[in-house]
Amino acid sequence: MRVALSQQSSLLTLLFRVSLIFHENCAVVTEVGALFCLLLFDEVSRMDMWSVNPSNKPAPSVFSLPVSVFRRYHLPARVVGHHAVSPYSIVLPLSADCLALKPVSDMLRIAWNLSWYHGSDNLLKQMNSEPKIQEFPDALQLRTEDTLALQVTHTASALRGCLRSIVEAAAHREVRAAITSMSFYLLNDRLSLKGGAGPCGVTLKCLSWHTALNRFLQVLPACTEDEKLLIDIIHFLNKLLKEQRKNSSVELLNWLLELLLRHSPNPLLDLLVLTESQAGEEADDVRTAVRQQLQKELIALFSTVLLSVMAATDRKCLELLYVFQTQLALKLLQCLRVTDAPHFYGLPSLERTLRGMAHLTASPGWSSHSPLTKPLEICVKYLSGLLEVITSFYVERGGNAMSFMGKGVTKSTVLCLLHLSHEMMIQAQSSEWMSLWFLPLGTHSEEHARTQQGLAWLIPLWVDRDPEVRFTSLGLGSALTTLETGCMALSNSCQNISGGLWGTVVHILLDQSECSMVRREAAFILQNLLVIPMPSVIIKDYTWQGPCVHDEDSGLSLTGKPALQALLYHCHFYEHLNQMVKHCYLGRYTFDLNFSALDGTSEGSDLNGLDDSFKFWRAPSRMSNQDQDSSSLSTLETMVAPSSGSAEFLPLGPSAVSLPEASHDQFVAQVMGQHETTSAQLPRGASLPAPLPRQCVVTPPLLSAVCGLLDGLLAIAPGDTARAFRQARLVELLCSIADATLLESCVQELKAPLPLSPPVEHTQAQVSFLLEYLSSLSRLLQSCLLVDPDLVIQDELLKPLITNIIGVLTICTKDVLDVELISAFYHTWTHLFNLLATLLRKAAIASLPSMTAGLAKHWTAVIDMLCTCVGLSTTCPALSTASLQFLSVLLTEEAKRHLQDQDKANVCHRPSMASLLDKTQENQKSLERLNEVILQCYEGRSSKDVLKRVAANALMSLLAVSRRAQKHALKADLIDSCMEQMKHINAQLNLDSLRPGKAALKKQEDGFIKELSIAMQLLRNCLYQNEECKEAALEAHLVPVLHSLWPWLLMDDSLMQIALQLLCVYTANFPNGCSSLCWSSCGQYPVQAAYRGAPATSLMGCILKLASQMPLENTAVQQMVFMFLSNLALSHDCKGIIQKSNFLQNFLSLTLPKGGNKHLSNLTILWLKLLLNISFGEDGQQMILRLDGCLDLLTEMSKYKHKSSPYIPLLIFHNICFSPANKPKILANEKVIGVLAACLESESQNAQRIGAAALWALIHNYQKAKTTLKNPSIKRRVDEAYSLAKKTFSNSEETPLNAYYLKCLENLVQLLNSS
Repeated sequence: MRVALSQQSSLLTLLFRVSLIFHENCAVVTEVGALFCLLLFDEVSRMDMWSVNPSNKPAPSVFSLPVSVFRRYHLPARVVGHHAVSPYSIVLPLSADCLALKPVSDMLRIAWNLSWYHGSDNLLKQMNSEPKIQEFPDALQLRTEDTLALQVTHTASALRGCLRSIVEAAAHREVRAAITSMSFYLLNDRLSLKGGAGPCGVTLKCLSWHTALNRFLQVLPACTEDEKLLIDIIHFLNKLLKEQRKNSSVELLNWLLELLLRHSPNPLLDLLVLTESQAGEEADDVRTAVRQQLQKELIALFSTVLLSVMAATDRKCLELLYVFQTQLALKLLQCLRVTDAPHFYGLPSLERTLRGMAHLTASPGWSSHSPLTKPLEICVKYLSGLLEVITSFYVERGGNAMSFMGKGVTKSTVLCLLHLSHEMMIQAQSSEWMSLWFLPLGTHSEEHARTQQGLAWLIPLWVDRDPEVRFTSLGLGSALTTLETGCMALSNSCQNISGGLWGTVVHILLDQSECSMVRREAAFILQNLLVIPMPSVIIKDYTWQGPCVHDEDSGLSLTGKPALQALLYHCHFYEHLNQMVKHCYLGRYTFDLNFSALDGTSEGSDLNGLDDSFKFWRAPSRMSNQDQDSSSLSTLETMVAPSSGSAEFLPLGPSAVSLPEASHDQFVAQVMGQHETTSAQLPRGASLPAPLPRQCVVTPPLLSAVCGLLDGLLAIAPGDTARAFRQARLVELLCSIADATLLESCVQELKAPLPLSPPVEHTQAQVSFLLEYLSSLSRLLQSCLLVDPDLVIQDELLKPLITNIIGVLTICTKDVLDVELISAFYHTWTHLFNLLATLLRKAAIASLPSMTAGLAKHWTAVIDMLCTCVGLSTTCPALSTASLQFLSVLLTEEAKRHLQDQDKANVCHRPSMASLLDKTQENQKSLERLNEVILQCYEGRSSKDVLKRVAANALMSLLAVSRRAQKHALKADLIDSCMEQMKHINAQLNLDSLRPGKAALKKQEDGFIKELSIAMQLLRNCLYQNEECKEAALEAHLVPVLHSLWPWLLMDDSLMQIALQLLCVYTANFPNGCSSLCWSSCGQYPVQAAYRGAPATSLMGCILKLASQMPLENTAVQQMVFMFLSNLALSHDCKGIIQKSNFLQNFLSLTLPKGGNKHLSNLTILWLKLLLNISFGEDGQQMILRLDGCLDLLTEMSKYKHKSSPYIPLLIFHNICFSPANKPKILANEKVIGVLAACLESESQNAQRIGAAALWALIHNYQKAKTTLKNPSIKRRVDEAYSLAKKTFSNSEETPLNAYYLKCLENLVQLLNSS
């Protein structure tokens, strides 16, 4: 059986294809490899094997392979091996007769001479020198053929000989022979399969071959032989440039460009266009063919030069290139007007010219370097010529449905038009150039031509046989629709087509038989159409109505957004997208095994039938009408032909926008003659056609365009689109395609390619496509979060998504050398950072745990990545900004969560950014580098730079959560730099205030207020809970600087609030800082202008004055002032100033709530908190008791409630009761005693504990209090509370607070019962 199967080549081919298709499945590849071994080595396995001990009995046949096969091939199966020749056999030396054989003697002679002269270089020198005395026998002397062979095989010597032949040549033939030989050496380099330059390329860089060829390139050829010689030279130059494209020599490029730009005569450019004498003379076919070949080689050389110089960085080379581009553009424009002899149909020359134009126009700015002609004028001339070509070779001839003639012309022309559209957008100052693209179609009558102006000539190209033409023409449509005028022009040109522009493009997008690149451009067109705002109802004289649908049954017409929703619904748009995403192919190569997809059709035997797009765009019953106009037929209706096949996918639903029950003649009449607008109509009972059996691959670039389209739909109709997303599960499916592992494996393959890995360009393309998809997906997800966060906030979606995003962000691209690929990574990372920041802003509760866990898992790579991204502030500011914003939002949201978790019990321990930043030792250097990079990004930019503000926000967040960041900022003198900046701003503000005719405080645009705000916020976060930094701020005179800025702070509430926050942080748990506010600073900082209010002698006095005069409506500043005073109330020095200023008298002027309001005002609560802090010291308690009526007012306030602080008056009484000097005053106030006694009967345990502790403190070591508290009502309350507490608080429920309460009551009972 093995013998029979091994002879069937079809079976071997099938096995090979299976192995390629399932190359990722190791089991399948192993089995296929085993089958190959059995079939391919069958004959070898049946060879007779030697044996040391032959047996008389025949042994059973065992499958075995020679050892040489094992050594040469990597076999996927374990097979028994044998030696074809016994390793134990003795190899006898050759007999003397063998040495007499000619091959052996020739080999020995050459080897002897190479060894004697130590290599081929010395041997060739000896051969070229004068003859010397014979040193060895004649048998070892080189023959003439040996000498010739050595000279030819030694590349350097041979090339020198070729150049010598060119210089000394007396005829064309010798030069052509030398050039041909040099071309063969280049070919040999290419066939050597070695990386880098081969021997020929290396040698040519050392030889002055430019001089040898220069004389042939500076003169016009005088005869056919001259032209043939020039063809060979240009062909050689083209080959040389192609071989050196990856590492082109700057000298070679400069020499070529200078040669191409030399003034008259300039034969290389002049030969592109025939002179009048050449065009007028009668040339035979040979000379015509030679001239055509010369033009072909010239255009090929120019195209190669353009491609080679694109990678150059030499300034002179680039300047020469720019001038050459425009000069070549003008020459090619002349070539476009010249045709060949009639029997050539003008196609070869035209196709060559257009191909050269395609290479030229691919570079932006190709038209802008002519000293005589304006760029837009060149573009207009190009447009005129190209439209004439596309009209002549495609539109007027009905496309290429019936003939392949002009296929290359059409493809190159459309590509040139695509490039030209982008160039005109760059060069034109307005969109008026759009009208230049309009063409009259149909009859040639002048009246008809006026009505048919438009872009209708573009539509037939969308259904061309060639997918490249379809792709490029749709790309041209997407380019033109980036402008509003282009959208309107294209929409008006499609009015006579069933379905209109919207229906046509939607059908192309949903056509499963269409290739992905074509569908991708259709998605771009739809995306552009959605940018223009469309109405929800019909508005008269509105320029852009959007799609329009009409129902024949009800007569209902819809326009704008409702029509768009109806169109998408009837086309099952989102269902198709669901299937499209499910069948996305992420691999690098695909193999179409469905060769018989169209079997059974009338054209099933036509191998080219798969390329004929007309078969898929017209009904089968109409395909037999051969007499109908093909141009109308190609754009007649956007309807996919129904056929029997798999119903795996949902039907396309094209009949939703087609005209039912209408004959083909009516359609032709509409396209060719009628002027009425035909809207997309909904059918009456029309069944949806079945999908085509042949389905093309869905690629990531197509899904990237789909994501952009869905993003536009979300902007147009957020609610309807979000519901459709949820029903079709599009967000989940799109996120499931994101695969960081695949992307990382491709990058590793680029860094260290395997021996049998595919070309680097293919891997780079795959990585670029995947990165493009991630960018589009991230933009779509951001829109989803803004419209409906629930679309993204799902556990089964969110956790894998965040894992993939972090995986992509942490891919190391250090050794990736391709500049464009690195730029693609930066672009994708920018969008991913923006997505993570949006996710945190909109759904921090759901996303923060997963995000923090993912970052902690790859913390080392994350820190390195953040350092890299932030450090790109100059080369890639968008990525630097996005990474800083993400870091800022991440740290801010985590700080919020930390504050929320403080009030919760049993919070699970999760990794936090603070712990990762401060407690990890292995990444300390990277963290220091991150701090340094952010500081450099902040300090190295001007105040007007947006990136400075972003860096400041990130630095604020980092300083707020990381002690290491504060330590590094202190070492980097951030505090001193902020202080200097504040001093500078103060001096600038004072200087501006003295200028006549200007306001005291400049407008917001001047930047001083923003700069001051940022500086104070940075200081605030740097000082947060860091005594070392506070000491540094004290030494830098923070308080005097703020005192000097105080008049300016009074003018801006936001600045005042930030300054008070800074002072609160500065004075918290820092007595020296509190004391510094009491120092006088008038001598150091002069008094400001009187109209701004002269400051007090100290900043403390300014604060007290501000608190006394604060209007009630300014609650934010008011709250910050009292919080700051609460900090100062803990300082002895500050309390002295408060007492001297009689500030506490303002407390007595507070009014209590009236009527049914039982809640204290916010101002009253702020005063109570201040008095509570004052009451912590005996001197402060004396200050409170000296206020007449303060105890009575506190007693009244204790009757009212407040949510946040309900027991502050009780706490103040509690603190006062602990001082022996205060006890008589408390005991003398019956209201206070009544309030404290009533606390024992309160429902609140906190109130009970406060009352019991206060009474115990009052009665302790104070006999007079015993007598007063032995009042029967008070004693009864104490006894009842004690007995109830003993019953309520069992041992199992006893807590430190409950134990303290019991102890207080127990001591009270004992003291009251004692005599």
